[in-house]
Amino acid sequence: MSKQLTPCQMVERSIIKKFRKTIWNPFILAVKRYELIQQGDRIAVCISGGKDSMLLAKLMQQLQRHSEVPFELVFLVMDPGYNPVNRQKIESNAELLHIPLTIFESDIFEVASSTEKNPCYLCARMRRGNLYHQAQELGCNKIALGHHFSDVIETTLIGMFYGSQLQGMMPKLHSTNFPGMQLIRPMYCIHEDAILAWKQYNNLEFIQCACRMTEKIDESGDGIGPSKRQEIKLLLRELRKTNPNIEKSIFNSIHAVCLDTMPGYKTGGAAHSFLERYDAD
Repeated sequence: MSKQLTPCQMVERSIIKKFRKTIWNPFILAVKRYELIQQGDRIAVCISGGKDSMLLAKLMQQLQRHSEVPFELVFLVMDPGYNPVNRQKIESNAELLHIPLTIFESDIFEVASSTEKNPCYLCARMRRGNLYHQAQELGCNKIALGHHFSDVIETTLIGMFYGSQLQGMMPKLHSTNFPGMQLIRPMYCIHEDAILAWKQYNNLEFIQCACRMTEKIDESGDGIGPSKRQEIKLLLRELRKTNPNIEKSIFNSIHAVCLDTMPGYKTGGAAHSFLERYDAD
């Protein structure tokens, strides 16, 4: 008689078996392709309580168990002002999935919601600074975030449509304010649809963003509200109807930028024009 698997073991098995092609393999691809993890790393896996960061935590756990490259993990949760229900949901999910949490608190939701201009940008910036600081205090040299393939595509389009810039989301970055610290995105090649399928397959329930902006989206009735990211999601959904590979094309394009065809570009914070090299060609 076979041994009954625990809920946590079933979730872990689904990652390796059921979702091997859509989650595990793209995860390993990103780790290797972008050289995200090195021997001796101590990585703070940043958990917001949503589906993306919880899956990231399980992927990093699995990798640590099976990898020949030794590295350490800390599962870091910043409570930016969650209500008691959301805080409890994060803790109960972590217990279910056998994720040992290290929790610290901040007042980021309160501060970010007090501004009318770019509250999401302010919230993300403050979150990252707090996470870097806490991770560094815990002896980590990297923080891992749960941004995925779909985030990469959407961020690129948001920059083009609303920021007047062609700017991607990097798979890893050196911190400018915390020397010696790096940010890595191990889910860089995983599609959001696969994450949703994994969540539903395992009957898991996670919190949403839990901020006031999310509430405004829910109240809008059109699924968009004031969020430009939601607007881009709906646009991509429409484009996929006639071009199923639209997101793959965008993803590949940011890996193959041809500067020779760009009238202007920035590098190292400095702007350059094609005129600088035009007469030399």
